[in-house]
Amino acid sequence: MKHESRVLLASALGPLPAAAVALALLWTGPYSLQLQCTLTLLIAAFWLGCVVAVHHRVVFPLRTLSNMLAALREQDFSMRARGARPDDALGEVMIEVNALGTLLREQRLGAMEATALLRRVMAEIDVAVFAFDTNRRLRLVNRFGERLLAKNAEDVLNLSAAELGLAECLNGDTQRIINLAFPGGVGRWELRRGTYLERGLPQELLVLSDLTRTLREEERQAWQRLVHVLRHEVNNSLAPIHSLAESLAKLLSAQHTEAVTQDLREGLEVIADRAQSLNRFMSAYTRLTRLPKPRHRDVSVENWIRRVVSLEKRVPIVVEPGPDIVIRADGDQLDQLLINLLRNAVDAALETGGKVAIGWRKTGSSSCEVWIDDEGPGVANTANLFVPFYTTKPTGTGIGLVLSRQIAEAHGGWVTLENRQPGPGCRATCRL
Repeated sequence: MKHESRVLLASALGPLPAAAVALALLWTGPYSLQLQCTLTLLIAAFWLGCVVAVHHRVVFPLRTLSNMLAALREQDFSMRARGARPDDALGEVMIEVNALGTLLREQRLGAMEATALLRRVMAEIDVAVFAFDTNRRLRLVNRFGERLLAKNAEDVLNLSAAELGLAECLNGDTQRIINLAFPGGVGRWELRRGTYLERGLPQELLVLSDLTRTLREEERQAWQRLVHVLRHEVNNSLAPIHSLAESLAKLLSAQHTEAVTQDLREGLEVIADRAQSLNRFMSAYTRLTRLPKPRHRDVSVENWIRRVVSLEKRVPIVVEPGPDIVIRADGDQLDQLLINLLRNAVDAALETGGKVAIGWRKTGSSSCEVWIDDEGPGVANTANLFVPFYTTKPTGTGIGLVLSRQIAEAHGGWVTLENRQPGPGCRATCRL
């Protein structure tokens, strides 16, 4: 029997003996039929009213408590029970239920704030965070991880680690440095792994920290200090040499014969030219340490590429058509970047009489990729291409590729140069 039925039965049977005695005395006494019927109806109505009142007073608070608990279960903590008073047994229950609702509301607010903070931190940090279930399928990825995969979270969730190119990261040591290439970036990464529980099931957490820019910044600062010292020392030598050469030229022109003066003048001119050449040499290296911050404005990728291509007249360059893309960038710096890459490709093509092609494509909602193919001899040692001062050209300075990469990184991108497979030649790729 239901609890409501038991309450109804108890409330009905409680006053039944008294009602039965009253009715027995009424119908056996010397009363008129009209009075007996009237009093019988009054007793029955009073009895029924008592039954309904008792049932309501017992069942209604229980239903109120049931609604309160259901609201708490549905995480609705705005409801409060009436009749909460400390001098009443039922009131004390209502007080405890209201206190429980207040406590759960505070805990939920704290959890929501902590979760919002965690999501904000995960979205803002320059660290890729991935979470995989026991089947190594992706369950969580932050904004940097999306940028690394060049896809939105909706497109990569539930994909396996192998499909995402992260299977290697889930094997081996839990903390190590690894070289990885992703659609959204290449370089050296610090890999960390850990586990946590979600709904009682173990989840594997993968964290990738990009060390490339940090290492390059340390390398750049070291070169800045080196160039500063070299410039200081060389200038200390060049200044007196150049001054002395000019002074001697003036003296010799007035105190020697024409033949001797001519020979000395030519020799001193060589000294002066070498001094100027060395000064230009040092100035070129100094540009690496003084690249200004980009001044962003709208740049049409197609117009930018065609404008730079028109400056190169040594070989015909094939421009592959691409989408209409406008990016926010420093146009002057992009010109310098593309001139360096295009000049390298043309130099390589001239060695073999090959061709050069350039094109671009959209790689994400806010990024594009420019590629340059040449049919040159290729590069034997690609590991040192971006080392400052390293060059494979007899007259090269070794700063073109380094400067190009520095400009690309200032625009949130990167530059790579690798041999084409299958060849011949190389492909330079610039992501902006």
